[in-house]
Amino acid sequence: MADYYSAPDTQDLSELLQVRRDKLAELQAEGRDPFAITRFERSAYSGEIKADFEKFENAHVTVAGRVMAKRGMGKAIFADLQDPQGRIQIYIRADSVTAQEFSDFRKVDVGDIVGCEGYVFRTKMGEISVHCEKTTLLSKSLRPLPEKFHGLTDKEARYRQRYVDLIVNPEVKRAFELRSGFIRFIRDYMDGRGFIEVETPVLNTLAGGAAARPFVTHHNTLDIDMYMRIATELPLKRLIVGGMERVYEIGRIFRNEGMDTKHNPEFTTIELYEAYANLFDMMDIAEGILSGAAMKLLGSSHVTWQGEEIDLTPGWRRLTMVEAVKEYVGVDFGIISDDAQAVAAAKAVGVELADTADKTWGNALYACFDQRVEEKLIQPTFITMYPVEVSPLTKRSPSDPRLTERFELFICRSEMANAYSELNDPIDQRARFMKQAELRDRGDDETEMLDEDFLTALEYGMPPTGGMGMGIDRCAMLLTGSDSIRDVILFPTMKPLEN
Repeated sequence: MADYYSAPDTQDLSELLQVRRDKLAELQAEGRDPFAITRFERSAYSGEIKADFEKFENAHVTVAGRVMAKRGMGKAIFADLQDPQGRIQIYIRADSVTAQEFSDFRKVDVGDIVGCEGYVFRTKMGEISVHCEKTTLLSKSLRPLPEKFHGLTDKEARYRQRYVDLIVNPEVKRAFELRSGFIRFIRDYMDGRGFIEVETPVLNTLAGGAAARPFVTHHNTLDIDMYMRIATELPLKRLIVGGMERVYEIGRIFRNEGMDTKHNPEFTTIELYEAYANLFDMMDIAEGILSGAAMKLLGSSHVTWQGEEIDLTPGWRRLTMVEAVKEYVGVDFGIISDDAQAVAAAKAVGVELADTADKTWGNALYACFDQRVEEKLIQPTFITMYPVEVSPLTKRSPSDPRLTERFELFICRSEMANAYSELNDPIDQRARFMKQAELRDRGDDETEMLDEDFLTALEYGMPPTGGMGMGIDRCAMLLTGSDSIRDVILFPTMKPLEN
């Protein structure tokens, strides 16, 4: 086996990289390999020292972190140490440490990880610092940190090398702390309402629960193709049938679709289902999650996103899709009953139906909304009563069988949540699955697959149920004011670089 620490040929390395490897080799030759150190006990962090200086003044502490700046010559050296709570200055004098330690620290590079033992004091310039009495090199950085890490080109590099992004742009970590806090808030909120968190399969023999193109893989032992889940809906509703009346799952979803500022092929959702509830109960939960999280994490129900001031105070606007199209497009589908007339009305305002879509009243209504209304929804708005053609898993409206009891939540032109009064009629569900199968045969590979086992489950009886899916990533974008989904996913999908 090759030596773990062996470096590539010198001719393949820049001089700067080679200098750092030479420093490491020297330490290893002297039996002082920093990578051999397995533990360092830290007693304090930069943030807590600075926040409570009176408590820490003259106290003995051990701190550790990455060297982000280094200055000074002669018999005194200053360095900025970065840890999870921020940065703190450390001060090393030749007469305060051993000669070996001082010599070693003079060779320390920006990017190295060091430990320091000493006492806390304030310099003549007023900066809170640690006067080192012992220093330890804990890890050698063999690559220099970038001096600047911004701009369009560098933003791509930031996504590809998130580890470097987090080192040199500490403010980036705040977005992911908020994301983590949001997920923690959701769990507390749902658990407080009597829900049980569950886990369902990522690999399935059918891809169902959403209109999306799946990723396909192959199980070698079973010798069958399988699909990475595009939703958690159908397994969760099986649990409702089984008597688990309030369930939710927070998990990764995979869809083989395009990438843009709002879409990543793998993303995180919460899906929840509550027996004896409907879409209006789901509205209350959606409001409670987002407004509550904003107050908890940001201290305000007002946020700024994509240049818009958003008010998350509960009591969000509710519009049926027919009302929304009438208000924003000027076409009143409420007075149209004929399919041909509906399609003509859509075309009259410049809206075209997809080639695979049936030329129906419902598809014409949805096309008008999708192409002309969604982009105008800024403040939180629930759009309700979707056409049955685009809602194959949703219960029909008792007042109009062309429509379903479904809503989508829109904030700042983005869909944030999707909820139903769940369809629990197995006969109606089979008919809708068959219709989806027809569309798939005509070339629409994003339609629902017929799931016989799910139909069998429904035949045992599912109570009236409300269900909702909410995108964690987009909610994190909202709460952090991020313009791209890549800013709230630690490792977004990226096209490989060409060699």
